[in-house]
This record gives sequence, C-alpha cells and structure tokens, in this order.
Amino acid sequence: MKPLSITMSALAFSLILSATYSPDSSAAMAKDIDPSITDLPARISLPNVSPSNSDLANRGAYVARTADCMACHREDYSGGVAIETPIGNIYSTNITPSKRYGIGNYTEADLKKALRKGRSPNHHLYPAMPYPSYHGMSDADISALFAYFQTVPIVDKPPEKTTHLPFPLNIRSLMLAWNLINVPATENRDDLTPIQQRGEYLVNNLEHCGTCHTPRNLTQGLDNARYLSGAPLGKWFAPNITPDNETGIGRWSERDIVIYLRTGKLDKRAYAGGPMAEAVAHSTRYLTDTDLSAMANYLKVVPAIKTDDYLIPVNVAKLPNPISPSITYNLLEQKDYLAEAKANATLATSSVSNSSINSSDSPKSLYLTHCASCHGVDGYAQPDARYASIVGLSSIRRAKPDALIGVIAFGAKGAFNTAPKMPGFKKDLSHAQIASIANYVRVNFGGLPSSEVTAAEVKRIIKEKS
Repeated sequence: MKPLSITMSALAFSLILSATYSPDSSAAMAKDIDPSITDLPARISLPNVSPSNSDLANRGAYVARTADCMACHREDYSGGVAIETPIGNIYSTNITPSKRYGIGNYTEADLKKALRKGRSPNHHLYPAMPYPSYHGMSDADISALFAYFQTVPIVDKPPEKTTHLPFPLNIRSLMLAWNLINVPATENRDDLTPIQQRGEYLVNNLEHCGTCHTPRNLTQGLDNARYLSGAPLGKWFAPNITPDNETGIGRWSERDIVIYLRTGKLDKRAYAGGPMAEAVAHSTRYLTDTDLSAMANYLKVVPAIKTDDYLIPVNVAKLPNPISPSITYNLLEQKDYLAEAKANATLATSSVSNSSINSSDSPKSLYLTHCASCHGVDGYAQPDARYASIVGLSSIRRAKPDALIGVIAFGAKGAFNTAPKMPGFKKDLSHAQIASIANYVRVNFGGLPSSEVTAAEVKRIIKEKS
C-alpha cells in the first residue's frame, strides 16, 4: 500500500492534469469549439500519470488513451487478448518494458517502425494491430508514447496465449505484400478547419475508427470507398457512422456524438456494447472535451454513405412511459411488479380459448422471464445498477435485426467494468423463442408498428456470427 502522502500527491497531480492538460489546446482550436457543446458529463481523470514522470511521458499516457492501446493489450499492457479475425484469433503481445517478454529492448525508432509499418525488430506484425491507421501518427505523439512506455510497470512474463496461425498464414513475411497494397501514404484533406483537422487525426489515426466501421476489400484491407459506412465485426456489427440521415448518424448533433463517446449511451437512442463498449471504457471517456468535440465536428463532414440497413424512425408516441417514477430505482418495487406482470401474462395467454401457444412461450412471457429482471418490465432498466435501458435504441429499430439478435444470442459487455455483463441465450432458447423476444422488443420498446423476425432468420444470423 502506498503512503497516503504519495497517493494524495499523485491524485492532486492527476486532477490538475485533467483540468489543465490538453494536447490540442492551441488558441486556433479553442476558438473553433462549438459553444453549444459545453454542458457535458465530466471527463474521467486520466490515470497512469505521475508527478515523478516527465511532461513528455505524461503526455504519452494521454496518447496511449487516444490510441486505445488498453483495449487490446489490457490495462497493464501484459497482452494475451484475443482479436477475432477472418484468419483466426490473433493474440496481443506484452508491451511493458520487460526486456525478455515485452518491448524493453525497443528503441524509439523500433516503436515508430512497429506503429507505422507493422514491423517489430524480429518479425512482421499482423494488421490486427492497427498499424494501417497508426501509419499516420505524428513524430511528437510517438516520442511521447515511447517515453510513457518506459514508465509503466514491468510485467515480466509472456501473455497467457500467443498467436498460432496455420500454414501458410503463419509466414509473417507475407505481410510485405499485404502492406504494399493496404498501407498507403497518409492523405489528409485540405479543406478542413483546424478543429476538423484534429478530429481527422483522431478518427483516422489514433482512435482508428475505420478499423471497425469500414468494410473490408478482398484482401481484408479497408475499403476506403465505403469509409465508416459499417462493417461486420465478429459477433457484432459496427454501424454506419457517416452523416447519412437514414442509415448513419446524420440526425445526431455534435453534442450527441460527444456525449456518446464520453458515456457510452444516448437516452432512447444508443447504448455501447461489445467492442464499442471497450473503446469507451478504455479510451474515449478519458479524452478532453476539445478532442471529443473535434472528433464530432469531423464526423459531421465525412462523406455521407447510404447503406441498405436503414433506421426505422422512432414513433415516440408508441414508446412506453416508465411504470412509476420510482420503479427503476426501487428494486423491491420492481421485483413485485415483475412477479405480478408474469402472473398476468400467464393468465392472459392461458385464457385464450384453443390457444396452441404455451403460456411460457408467449413473446411477453419470454421477455419477462429472461430479460425483464435486468431491463425492467417497462424497458427502462435500473440505471443505478448500470443495467441498460432499451427503450428507443437504434439497434432495435434497424431494418435488419442482426444486431439485436446477436446481442440476445451471444450477450454483451457494458462500457464500464462496473456494468453487469449480459449473458447470451443461444444455448438456452430456441431460434423461435429468440425471434419472439426480438419481435416483442422491437414493437414494444422500439416503437415499430410491427416486426416479423423469424426462427429461420435467427438461425442464419447465429450461424454467420458463430
């Protein structure tokens, strides 16, 4: 345990840093901030900074957050996290200063080559490490990151799992040809304001948003003609984040984007899960207001791309109202109301003459049995316990139900470590039961006039994502 004086000193330094340190605090950028984006949820104080470290190393701690290093390499940078790819799982490496298992023998030039060219001192890296995006990182940010990595605690052991791909994919020199095709010279737009230029750098390079949100070409490189228009991502689908009104986030204001990146949610519209939850938890919630505003500003000026997975407009009049002002916070009240709702649902189904539906298999009964204890009878959940409200979410209003079915079948992890993990029901429920829940949720909590998800559709989606 650290002495209290040291702990308080570090805490004070962290608070001062979060209040005053801004890597993008030029006067030109400050004046470009939208004045309406001021009343924002508080930024999480930046960890991994210390008054005993140099200013350069502490700046590197911020660069590590903006580059989202922790999502793949863990908070202690020990590695071993599986990154799902079409060619198999690739496991992240130890990037602590361990000389035997990490990058303790790296020079700054070595780190620069790894980040920009995907080449370690000993071998080529696989592009699960997003060097096609980091290719555009500035010399200053790489220098700061290198200084920071010298200060992190050493984890002197190998990751729990390492990458073993089948022949010929295990021949890393094949990446030479892949890089030649898919790692082009950095091209920046010349029609952007200073704050949009910062946003371009954050979105395209450090935060590497295109890695998930841009479709892939035949070589599994980014298809830049469809930049940020949405792409499959293992069991998930990274949605269209271009400013198209029907299929992207064109109806989101810049403030909406900032709040979502800071908190992982937007009331009655969006809730981050899966890889996006990890991005919020490890990275974007730590970013300065200025940087988040820059990202939002830039995302509003990228080319809008319309896809076939459009959002069905929410019918606010059809969305449910909370059952009572207190039920989402009073767990005893919710427990009693849930028991009553289950009994009423069973009674209503069984009272239908000649009904061929088992009372426990009615859509409402299935939802109440498997979902309502967390998400609430009325869909508004328990915010204090960090269960997600599902009322109005865009994921349940999409023309394609793939995202919703994926969450029901495979589960989801919330944006913060304190958020409960949603279990998957692929093994517990039949395809028809999952379809029933999806239809019930889309109509009752998404405001859709109707929903006709079928068991065959559920079977297809589960097979594709398994």
